[in-house]
Amino acid sequence: MDVTEVLLPGVGLRYEFTTTDGQRIGVVARRRGDFDFVAYPGDDPDDVRMLFRLSAEEADAVTEILGAPRIAERFADLTREVPGLNAGQVEVTAGSEFDGRTLGETRARTRTGASIVAIVRGEDVIASPAPSQGLLAGDILVVIGTQQGITGVERILAG
Repeated sequence: MDVTEVLLPGVGLRYEFTTTDGQRIGVVARRRGDFDFVAYPGDDPDDVRMLFRLSAEEADAVTEILGAPRIAERFADLTREVPGLNAGQVEVTAGSEFDGRTLGETRARTRTGASIVAIVRGEDVIASPAPSQGLLAGDILVVIGTQQGITGVERILAG
């Protein structure tokens, strides 16, 4: 997909692309942090229809919603390309000794060689979580490593 980037002096950047249905869409990333979503009803690039505006916080929420399936898809692609590398999902269950503790306290990477690359918490995705990231019952950890490493992370979290 081709995305055109246009500098709008004093405003920000506009990104434009054409959908598979032929609709021209634009996203204006404003310098102040919000985003305008626009459509071009005809061939005239100056004929613009405002669709909606998102605050920076709202745009982050949409990014997480749309990004979660893409993250999982990219990890699945990676594991197909690298023999012996697997992706798994491990839940922090109620009653786990790590419910309410930090990711670093699990020492999962040191103990298993597997990497926790994301945490899915409800509809939110915490990509590349830091060791200081807290864990909660119900969190789903996205783990990359050998099958043995992923199983090891399951054992650690099960206590």
